[in-house]
Amino acid sequence: MLNLGERISVYQPEQKNLKFPEEFESKDPTTLRTRRKKHLVAACRAFAKWDFDYGFGGHLTIRDPQHPELYWTNPMAVHFSQVKLSNLILVDHDGRVIEGNYAVNRAGFVLHAAVHAEHPDILAMCHAHTLHGVAYASLGRPLPPISQDACAFHEDHIVILDDAGQVAVEPDAGVRVAKAFKGITAAIHQNHGLLVASRHSIDAAAWRFMALERCCQQQLALDAAGHKPIEISAKRAKYSREHVGSEYIGWLHFQTVYDDLENTYPDMFD
Repeated sequence: MLNLGERISVYQPEQKNLKFPEEFESKDPTTLRTRRKKHLVAACRAFAKWDFDYGFGGHLTIRDPQHPELYWTNPMAVHFSQVKLSNLILVDHDGRVIEGNYAVNRAGFVLHAAVHAEHPDILAMCHAHTLHGVAYASLGRPLPPISQDACAFHEDHIVILDDAGQVAVEPDAGVRVAKAFKGITAAIHQNHGLLVASRHSIDAAAWRFMALERCCQQQLALDAAGHKPIEISAKRAKYSREHVGSEYIGWLHFQTVYDDLENTYPDMFD
């Protein structure tokens, strides 16, 4: 993963006074909470724009900065396009709504709470029942490094095979999924779909989920073409992942999405 100096030298313009996204820093929990909630809302709106909705399926979470045992999430049975600051809910690891007027999705609670509890360093997590992610997950195989985009997940994703297709409402299912996230950020849950976590931000989790979904779409298209693609060597795939697959780069990608949504949907922050 790139350190701060490498980030600046590789991705930021050398000339001073040029516009470029800067990571937000604050020691004030209230300010940081508002920031995280706004970007959680934007992630939900991005999922709507990318057609990731499936009824009430789909869960996005971000830890509260002052109470890390609690996390903010989208409300149950509210379309991604209708999520806003005023209807987010704050939930504990037992599935109790601490703040907000909506119920929590039980399946979202089981998986996300287990991952957050098992890995205190994981800040955010995304899951949705997407067309290509679910289809690819049915194959029960990892994503091959066939492009720069796919290389972003090289050696940073796992296929979860146990209890494939089980409806995720039992606590044991969450525990098994949580253990799979040791040292990685993405999982392909066989017969279920994609799950992406971030130790950086909801921005990174959302973008990398979006990117993983697109990689699945690309791979399915190649499978349908009936030709085996040329895979990138492990050495070059690792090199690419280190440069385009970091959580910082995921965060940076999402800033373009956030700016577009903020200008297009001002009601997000009502």
